[in-house]
Amino acid sequence: MSELDAFIADWQDDPNGVKAAFLRLKKVLESLNEATVSFVPRPPASYSLRAEPPRGRPVITMVDVAALDGERFLSVCFYADTITDPDERGDLIPGGLLSKDGYCFDLDSGDDADVSYVEARIFEAAASFSLSEDDTCAEVDVND
Repeated sequence: MSELDAFIADWQDDPNGVKAAFLRLKKVLESLNEATVSFVPRPPASYSLRAEPPRGRPVITMVDVAALDGERFLSVCFYADTITDPDERGDLIPGGLLSKDGYCFDLDSGDDADVSYVEARIFEAAASFSLSEDDTCAEVDVND
């Protein structure tokens, strides 16, 4: 059993549906073409799923499971220049994602509308890492 599988199996207490949201976002990350999904546990602080692109910056997005007052929540973070936030649900974190400006969205439940909003940001961020075969430039600086 992998560390990720063990983490999921051990996550029993979930009154707000955060685990369901995590599993839904995990599935989305695993569906991204060419992205590699890795699990970075840092107990007891957080447990992180990272979607890593084949080129460019180190991550497309990070889905962190953290706890506050014993309740788990998700913090889903992106580079600020790879997404939009039309409903202004995220928090701009200067230098907060691998020393670059980031946007983070906290999910403290499995609310379908909230999870869908974050899913849309994941697909938006993933698209910003894409290059067509004929394109020599990317929107994302490969030196980041």
